[in-house]
Amino acid sequence: MAVGGARRSEATAALYERLLGPLLSQDEGADAEQLSRLALAALAQASLRRDWPLVQGLLTGVASELRRSDPRLEQALFGCRFSNPVGLAAGFDKNGVAAGIWHQLGFGFAELGTITWHAQPGNPRPRLFRLAAEQAALNRMGFNNQGAEACRRLLERQRLQPPGQRPAVLGINLGKSKVTPLEQAPDDYAASLDLLAPLADYAVINVSSPNTPGLRDLQDEVLLRRLVERLRRLPACPPLLVKIAPDLEDDAIDAIARLAYQEGLAGVIAVNTSLDRLGLEERRLPSSGRTLAQEAGGLSGAPLRHRALEVLRRLRATAGPALPLIGVGGIDSAEAAWERIGAGASLVQVYTGWIYRGPALVPSILEGLSLQLERHGLGHIGEAVGAGLAWR
Repeated sequence: MAVGGARRSEATAALYERLLGPLLSQDEGADAEQLSRLALAALAQASLRRDWPLVQGLLTGVASELRRSDPRLEQALFGCRFSNPVGLAAGFDKNGVAAGIWHQLGFGFAELGTITWHAQPGNPRPRLFRLAAEQAALNRMGFNNQGAEACRRLLERQRLQPPGQRPAVLGINLGKSKVTPLEQAPDDYAASLDLLAPLADYAVINVSSPNTPGLRDLQDEVLLRRLVERLRRLPACPPLLVKIAPDLEDDAIDAIARLAYQEGLAGVIAVNTSLDRLGLEERRLPSSGRTLAQEAGGLSGAPLRHRALEVLRRLRATAGPALPLIGVGGIDSAEAAWERIGAGASLVQVYTGWIYRGPALVPSILEGLSLQLERHGLGHIGEAVGAGLAWR
């Protein structure tokens, strides 16, 4: 790892803390959704104009601070080559507007979406809340996105390299349109995937968001098998993964692990946001005066770390070592990422922790993983997957 890059990322972290720290340190104040929209709007313009000399120079400077290169962290999984195991989770870049530059922020992969066949506004605002003291968030966004047709146009405008030739792997996360009845869900997902498959390195079946009525019913083994079989019939189906909820019982987790093996799924992503309040039931939101037990939505961030780890361990125990797993939920440090890899994740994703910690989180995690490989005498990150090695 380059010392200069590490020092510059520390400077970036300090700048982020100085500019946004005061806003992120309290529940109230700047609207959480509006802050995200402003940041994404800037990233979208940068992605669209990344070949312009001025923008290119700015992105090169960002990349020199945030990207880390270590061959020991590279992996080939389900036909994709990952330059490093840290990805951006779905939910931030809902329409893929910044797809061309996520690698410049240090990510080895980014998951776009969730995208639905029909454009939809999502749930009424406010629908995203900071829980600053807990480094957490509550969201009930409701798959707000411009729809699959608009997403395809946005991706094509960015002139992306073809799948398999990109500096960062791009996954597309797909959900059911709210207006589509549950029994028609397979065709709804299939319409989106058929349109977007040529642009995706991999695709994710999102059946675990708590914010679309009835969606989690699709985690039922029979319904999920029907959905997977429908998507697998598409002529150019990319590697398919499924994203599951943290609130599943052990039997349901085991059933999904078996289904993934039987249906030849490329992997499982564990986990989505939680309807469980994880000990924060009486935590009150200043904006509404209501407790978390009274508010709708999914909980993410640091409080989810323990449960996400439990689900991942259960998946690994049932599925065995061959099925790739992606760990997400409460990962806000190199130690948390190493813990998830030790439990069986080949890749990890960040979102809420990335918002709180800032862009320097990604290089911090990558440096930490490389250091752990050295301290444990390992030559490659794959040797650490499922090994349960302690943080040193």
